[in-house]
Amino acid sequence: MSNLVVLGGGKIGEALIAGLINSGIDPQSITVTNRNSDRGQQLRETYGVKDLTDNEQAVESADVVFLCVKPKGVLDLLAEISEAVENNDDPTVLVSMAAGLSLAAMEDVVVAGTPIIRVMPNTPMLVGRGMNAMATGRFVTKEQAEEATALLSAVGEVVPVAESDMDAVTALSGSSPAYFFLVAEALVDAGVSLGLTRQVAEKLVTTSAAGAGIMLAESGSDPATLRANVSSPAGTTVAALRELEESGIRGAFYRATEACAKRSMKLGEASKAPRESNFDEDSDS
Repeated sequence: MSNLVVLGGGKIGEALIAGLINSGIDPQSITVTNRNSDRGQQLRETYGVKDLTDNEQAVESADVVFLCVKPKGVLDLLAEISEAVENNDDPTVLVSMAAGLSLAAMEDVVVAGTPIIRVMPNTPMLVGRGMNAMATGRFVTKEQAEEATALLSAVGEVVPVAESDMDAVTALSGSSPAYFFLVAEALVDAGVSLGLTRQVAEKLVTTSAAGAGIMLAESGSDPATLRANVSSPAGTTVAALRELEESGIRGAFYRATEACAKRSMKLGEASKAPRESNFDEDSDS
């Protein structure tokens, strides 16, 4: 049984813990750290995991360590635990769940040869439907990558990607739930403008969005086909789609994803600058 450590007990860390336990992993094989001892106690009482406030102590004898902190804190955290990880009898795999930070930047902070995996998660992992894009560092073995994939599968799907694609992945997966939430919000407001109560509008939109998501994931049809299936010639849906196209919806998403990818790239560049000493306990996409 692997010893698993989650550094950072924020939303991403808690979602990962919940998914691992729901997949059948013994809670006592999981240790979570948090600067706030009350938060650690809450996670211990809720999930039955071990909790510590000392990161170096937590990673002793760990097989896999998940870094669930904000990007600005990852490098300081790696520097903090590097020696303890190096002293472990067996190689410890470090899995970063933060946006923007390159494998090279992280490998520069730890002892040479430390296996590091970079993951771009998204918030649907909170309900077990996450999308985790994974890029492996040069010292990660096939077996270690397979173990990380199996563990991350507890909170959604895992897809291996080239690290050079990570900025695009952030734009298409890491941040995209917010795009869908914004569209849903706009549709609710539009429903209210048409005379519906907000409660009814929210029910109509959220249920339709959930159903459409399931169709996208499980029908086996591509988005264009699914859209065409709803679009009768000269019908109501076509009239609405024409307005969206003429309003430049596709161009808006092109520009939005480009802005997101550029921001992700800048986060990576910022990791080369002098680091601050403190960090918040959650991932930021």
